[in-house]
Amino acid sequence: MKMTLIGGLLAGSTALASAAWAEETISAVHAFPETLIYTKSFLAFVDKVNERGEGVIQIDVRGGPEAIGMFQQPDAVRNGVVDMVYTPGSFYAGTLPEKDALVASNLTAVETRANGGIDLIDEIHQSKMGVKYLGWFDSNVSYNLWSVDEPTLDADGNLDISEWKLRGNAVYNAFFTDYLGASVIDLPTTDVYSGLERGVVNATGWTQIGLIDLKWNEFLNWRVEPNFFSTDLGVIVNLDKWNSLPEEARTILQEVAIEHEQSSAAELGSMRDEQFATLAEGGMQVLELEGEARANFLEAAREKTWGRMKEQMEKHPDGLENYDRLIELFYDLDQ
Repeated sequence: MKMTLIGGLLAGSTALASAAWAEETISAVHAFPETLIYTKSFLAFVDKVNERGEGVIQIDVRGGPEAIGMFQQPDAVRNGVVDMVYTPGSFYAGTLPEKDALVASNLTAVETRANGGIDLIDEIHQSKMGVKYLGWFDSNVSYNLWSVDEPTLDADGNLDISEWKLRGNAVYNAFFTDYLGASVIDLPTTDVYSGLERGVVNATGWTQIGLIDLKWNEFLNWRVEPNFFSTDLGVIVNLDKWNSLPEEARTILQEVAIEHEQSSAAELGSMRDEQFATLAEGGMQVLELEGEARANFLEAAREKTWGRMKEQMEKHPDGLENYDRLIELFYDLDQ
């Protein structure tokens, strides 16, 4: 009986040890500070994975740009320094210009998941970067121009930015320079607050939410409509790491990612309306472009971005493969 008991205990401890060893852990970093709404959305995704994946898969978040610089993170996941990164596609545009399909998109992740667009983007990421494109988070939010001073219009109703010191960014520089004629001042997100405070810049593009989180509304007083573009925030995973995971772990990660695409699109859309109301209460004013000026503004945002994508794709060995298909899947010309 004693030997049977010992044998049972050993078998039980071996089973427990095997179960403990079976749980996979992947490391992750995020591009933006933890206080920003987009990072909070990613961390909510992590919580969902860790809850559902208990005993199977866990995500260990190592931090944000303080851990790995925001522009170094795509290479870090590609090279296996970290397993997962939540970042804008624009931060690795030189390697994968096809990400501009998301920037210029007027559809959500839910729609492009359904029509095969995200599957195509995933295939391109795997082929060109050696990473798995897990999901497009926080879609259904677009961009506006924001300025310290009241914007002015020319005689034709077009935006006059001759007095603007416009903060640039890889997301929208083609539009700003090729259409608006701006000489942009490139600043990372973490430096914009001090740039506004010191007058280095007096205008910027930014998404429809997050201004309050970053406290830029302490300086910015005007929003220009119409809104344009889409956020291109996504989660990429080192492909070797992805392929090494058990099927159950991959299934959990993918299912939760798809669910978060849906929930984040809905939640951030509602948050946009709430933050616009809060900003208006704080004195934010709106300048609306109208008529032909409005139409030209929106067309330029789309066409200049597609033009950038085409030009950069032509420099890659695959050339313009998938160019027309990407536009078809990520833009509805009838909207």
